[in-house]
Amino acid sequence: MPPGVRLMQKMSSTRTFARIAPHFIPAMDRTVHRLTRGKVLLSAKMLPGVILTVRGAKSGLARRTPLACMPEEKGSWILIGSNFGRPGHPAWTGNLIAHPDADVNWQGADIPVRARLLAGEERAAAWDAVLKFWPPYATYQSRIEREIRLFRLERRAE
Repeated sequence: MPPGVRLMQKMSSTRTFARIAPHFIPAMDRTVHRLTRGKVLLSAKMLPGVILTVRGAKSGLARRTPLACMPEEKGSWILIGSNFGRPGHPAWTGNLIAHPDADVNWQGADIPVRARLLAGEERAAAWDAVLKFWPPYATYQSRIEREIRLFRLERRAE
């Protein structure tokens, strides 16, 4: 585990972090990612991340969102709709439900993907893996009544 990860896990489990981070981290990530032409995603120094581009559920316009992810060995990714443990599903999850064909920028490469909302046993297995990967998600889930949405993103042909 890289230095500082345990400290970051503790910090990210606090209510203060949940209040501040959604306003600061995505804006910082978008700016740095744009300025480095897709080469750097600052939050990915602690937790792997992608830039998700998906059409808005209502507007149909492209929406770019930096997100933490859990890469899987088979070349897919799990996205976690935790919304930093705040009430309400994050908007990007509704966009993926409405428009499952999307793109991710992963380590500087643009990759077309198809998203699938996980349910049942598949979700339970993914949730166990997510909690091993980043334990603070358990704290997020304990603070809210909604079930955190999990999506598997798989590569698709262009």
